[in-house]
Amino acid sequence: MSKKMKHNKKRNTAFLYEALIREITKSILEGNSAKKNNAISILKNRFKKGTNLRKELDLYKAIYETDKLEPYAAEKLLYKVKMAHSSLDATSIYGEQTALIKDINANLPKTTYANFVPSYKNLASISQIFNSDTPIKKSVLLEEQIIKDMTATFTAKETNSMKPIDNLIFKTFIQSFNSQYIGILSEEQKTLLNKYIMSFADNGAEFKLYLNEEIGRLRTIIESSLTIEEVKSDSHMTASTNKVLSIIEEFKQKPFDQDMLADILNIQNLTKEIINNGNNT
Repeated sequence: MSKKMKHNKKRNTAFLYEALIREITKSILEGNSAKKNNAISILKNRFKKGTNLRKELDLYKAIYETDKLEPYAAEKLLYKVKMAHSSLDATSIYGEQTALIKDINANLPKTTYANFVPSYKNLASISQIFNSDTPIKKSVLLEEQIIKDMTATFTAKETNSMKPIDNLIFKTFIQSFNSQYIGILSEEQKTLLNKYIMSFADNGAEFKLYLNEEIGRLRTIIESSLTIEEVKSDSHMTASTNKVLSIIEEFKQKPFDQDMLADILNIQNLTKEIINNGNNT
């Protein structure tokens, strides 16, 4: 009887990439510039265009970043991705992974490998179907689950309704905005940070598009809060809200930097609280 194959996450290109992304995110929130710069340097160097790691990563992404497909399309995509992967130079990939691991070990904490990657189980399954040594039966079962993930649909639970909120709660929002950002990240904040970090690898084209859409969404929510009676009747609250809108408007006039990132994270926190508390009224 053959030994059970054990997945080695240090030899999973997509896991290493996602772990680096999360290490950069942590370093930004910690204010650790040295660690952030080390991680960004490794990411840009090891996953730049033309490298075998980048080629393999793109194939991973073609699967794990895909959902809402029709079953036939998912099966066809998975087949073509597997064919493309089989044409990659496995020896070169192994060598580049080894160099990447050495970079991480020399410049980042060992806990980098322990970073929580939500899609880890999916990445492990993809790694195994890419491996020609995986038994056929196991590979077929893994592919079946991957196709289910690729055909899954998700419904957004957002609402644009703005219900009245009380004076005390709104003042708390403003205090939250004016204080240093601390706390558990919302999904919107995670998305912003992840897209910002990934922009180092693709010259920021996708991030710029996302940023424009996100700033527009935030502006709409903040403007909507001005129609709330408690806000209209309180000059301090109105002035504070207009101050936030002025900050958003200034985003158009300056290049994106970490100060703007911190401002947007705070405004995301503010808008989430407005919506959540409004819906609970």
